[in-house]
Amino acid sequence: MAVLPHLESAEMPADAIEVGRIADAWGIKGWFKVLPHSASPEALFSSKRWYLLPSDRAVGGAKSPTAKAAAASTTAAKPVLLKIKEAKEHADTVVACSLDVADRNQAEALKGARIFVPRSSFPTAGTDEYYWVDLLGLDVFNREGVALGQVKDLMSTGPQTVLVLAQASAEPGKPATERMIPFVSAFVDNVDLPGRKITVDWQLDY
Repeated sequence: MAVLPHLESAEMPADAIEVGRIADAWGIKGWFKVLPHSASPEALFSSKRWYLLPSDRAVGGAKSPTAKAAAASTTAAKPVLLKIKEAKEHADTVVACSLDVADRNQAEALKGARIFVPRSSFPTAGTDEYYWVDLLGLDVFNREGVALGQVKDLMSTGPQTVLVLAQASAEPGKPATERMIPFVSAFVDNVDLPGRKITVDWQLDY
């Protein structure tokens, strides 16, 4: 992302979540193409204020590539504020335009920028619906109370989402055990967001 002098610097919100990145310019009127981190881009549409960081700079506290929690740090690049006029789905991606981007050249200067929006701006999830970012870090147990690991990532396989778990080994130096559990009602009994816990119908040897 090139520096755009007309974009104002801004403080990254404490609850900022990385929801996508700007892929390239789209058309000649300042629109740009966005690649959402999630198959459901509602988070991108939830806020008219996007906070941008260059793609090659880390953010303190950032987590998984699917949906990253951002906490501004003293070593991170200074975010800039992009005021969004319109964002919409187009084919297999999202396109957007900004009050601050007037032409294709300015849109091309945004290429590679990472997009963050406040978690508080996300639309309320429906019954039995969850944002991926809210599931990351939750501990997973089966019906017998046996720990299966912690959610470190999620994968979209098309018809369903899969929880990717990591469980630390009791033996020093041995890598963590990885498990994958389909995030569907047949296997997931309960998601307790306040308690940071997911209960599943699953066994260690599956």
